[in-house]
Amino acid sequence: MNYWLVKSEPFKYSWDQFVKDKVTFWDGVRNYQARNNLKAMKKGDQVLFYHSNEGLEIVGLATVAKEFYQDPTTPDPNWVVVDLKPLKPFKKPVTLAAMKAEKSLANLSLIRQGRLSVCNVTPDEFKVIMEMGGMK
Repeated sequence: MNYWLVKSEPFKYSWDQFVKDKVTFWDGVRNYQARNNLKAMKKGDQVLFYHSNEGLEIVGLATVAKEFYQDPTTPDPNWVVVDLKPLKPFKKPVTLAAMKAEKSLANLSLIRQGRLSVCNVTPDEFKVIMEMGGMK
């Protein structure tokens, strides 16, 4: 299993809306590195849901429900989406400030490449973040 982090601005698409929708395709990715991360996602992989701009915190855990396919919002074949399904909210949101303060997360893609909207997360980083969020 692999681990990932996706970012969404809550005023555009919040965790609460994601839960109401039950499943969504993750669209709008227009960065090649983020696109390649979408292509690497496998069904069943775990995904951290991060509120960007407002909140700056991981608020929930999701899973990849369907592997990549053509982004239906654009005719350009370079862009893809995956289907994500919410699993559960974090008991305690994990803030960006808390992650930056945690030495074991110093190499976290979210911290090193702050503008990247779809990031990989190592198993060790995932474990630390889950513990920080009360999800052990």
